[in-house]
Amino acid sequence: MSETQTRSGTLHAEHHRTHRIGWLRAAVLGANDGLVSTASLIVGVASAHATRGSILIAGVAGVTAGAMAMAAGEYVSVSSQSDTENADLAMERAALACDADAEHRELAEIYLQRGLDRELARQVATQLMAHDALGAHARDELGINEIVKARPLQAAWASAASFTVGAAMPLLTAVLAPQADLSLFVCCASLVFLAVLGAVAARAGGASEIKGALRVTVWGALAMAVTAGVGALVGAPL
Repeated sequence: MSETQTRSGTLHAEHHRTHRIGWLRAAVLGANDGLVSTASLIVGVASAHATRGSILIAGVAGVTAGAMAMAAGEYVSVSSQSDTENADLAMERAALACDADAEHRELAEIYLQRGLDRELARQVATQLMAHDALGAHARDELGINEIVKARPLQAAWASAASFTVGAAMPLLTAVLAPQADLSLFVCCASLVFLAVLGAVAARAGGASEIKGALRVTVWGALAMAVTAGVGALVGAPL
């Protein structure tokens, strides 16, 4: 949330959502992956005529492996982004030390291209570099700021935790559903959970709740249908 000065001199609050980008992306991806992959795994194994015990063992194994894979994958990928950012910052720091005048002209040119006149662009570049030269270049030249800065541990924990929460839903359904209709119960419950997840994620990001719910539900239904087909094919007697 930020405050903006109005023409009347008063302040009004603006509820922006960009500060949520780092954890929201990882959390939505984790929860959606946990729900879809675990539901698909359970439906696939059930379609192969496995016992409830085998289905639950497969589900628990899927949750454990999936959560660890999500955490490791997010940490590695976001760490790569962080490494790139740090390398660019080191390069910019060296350039500032070697030729601050050239960096000043480069920054002024950026402001000129954004609509400032040449003299004002030079003044803005001078004042910002006097305050924090590296920060000014990181933000305006490289596009690196605190809101979108890579945070590997945050992404890893958010993905693993949300994967586990998402995966717990179809797994719990499999525990409670009758054996004869287990696949049907898991599919229906998972589609409802997916719709809720999509709507909540869209609301948190300021997007259309209906569009968000429809998007994840359609892809989740497709994933479960394909896995159920493979499970039925593999489990069919020869």
